[in-house]
Amino acid sequence: MTLPRNDAPRPPEHGKVLTAATLPLYLGGFLGPFGTLVVISIYPELRESFGASTQAVNWAFSGYMIPLALLLTVSGTIGERWGRRRVTQWTFVIFGLAAFLSAVAPNLELFLAARVLQGAANAFITPLLIAGLTEVTHPDRLGRAIGVYSSFQAAGGALAPFASGLAATIDWRLAFVVVGLVSFALATRPPAGEPRSAAAAPPIRPLLTKRMATLWTAAISAAAGPVGLGVVVGLYLRDELDVGATATGIVLLLAGVSGAALGPAWGRLLDAWGSRRASVVSITALIIVAAPLGLITGSGTFALVWMVAAALIGSVVINLQHLAAVAVPDNRGGALSSVLAFRFMGQAIGPLLWVPVFAVSPSWAFAGAAGLGLITLAAFVSATSAGQPVK
Repeated sequence: MTLPRNDAPRPPEHGKVLTAATLPLYLGGFLGPFGTLVVISIYPELRESFGASTQAVNWAFSGYMIPLALLLTVSGTIGERWGRRRVTQWTFVIFGLAAFLSAVAPNLELFLAARVLQGAANAFITPLLIAGLTEVTHPDRLGRAIGVYSSFQAAGGALAPFASGLAATIDWRLAFVVVGLVSFALATRPPAGEPRSAAAAPPIRPLLTKRMATLWTAAISAAAGPVGLGVVVGLYLRDELDVGATATGIVLLLAGVSGAALGPAWGRLLDAWGSRRASVVSITALIIVAAPLGLITGSGTFALVWMVAAALIGSVVINLQHLAAVAVPDNRGGALSSVLAFRFMGQAIGPLLWVPVFAVSPSWAFAGAAGLGLITLAAFVSATSAGQPVK
């Protein structure tokens, strides 16, 4: 094994995946989704504080997602060129400053501007942290390391609405203060990776390959399909099964927790099975479980089946991120960020596709979203075909 071009330390041959070197990377993985979803449960408080409508307040989420998705197309390559360490430090500083600006914003306009800045900073977090994690983890343990990272991501997404709702019982601004403090702390522990000279700049050409195109296809089809079913699930619980808002929130929280809890197990399975078998089995199982969700008429049964589906979603995401992490060794960050960009595009497209179908037939909405996973399945098969290195 040769020393990576960006001067990251050589990965150990043996050892745990949760160490003093990797823990800050995992915590960064937690912070990104947490900062994204922290506004979801405090729309009423935001409306009251800023005297705004729900549509206006909703830009606290949409305004965050747009720069995040756009910058993900280039953020990994920028980080590799200018150095993961330096770019990640600035990322967390800006993310923290934006969080504090959100907390003290006197009006909605400034609050939304802070959220846009925060979303732009978030585009640099996961690509550079997973790229850094890949460099300090032995290949035989990379699957479980990415599994642990994905668990932290799932936990951040699942806990954000609950934590901000809890903070809102005192003052919703406290949630953003905590995000800012944690972000500043993480700025002191960035991943290794020094700037590259112009001659050693991360290459773009390896990103423009058939293999990368299949990973982009896998990402957007999965996110627009079975991986992005959360919105349809919420609608089904509220509108079809008459489940209350609090109970719906609990179901969604427990589903997120199930994905977080099983992340390390999915990672170990990935290491044991290899990328091809693990990715194909995970998306196939998710399609089978998700397709009949719209036929379930009992709220308890639906909640249990959705928890299984959510756990399988975690496995699909882990496999996708693993394939992206090893696809372009000379530009890991670029490969990861481009795949994540397509994933976020898929998450934006999914509701536009399936909510109108849901209004006509909920069962067809679930079946259609699950069926889109067949494209993901074909892409996984292609990306892990013979002759394609996956470790």
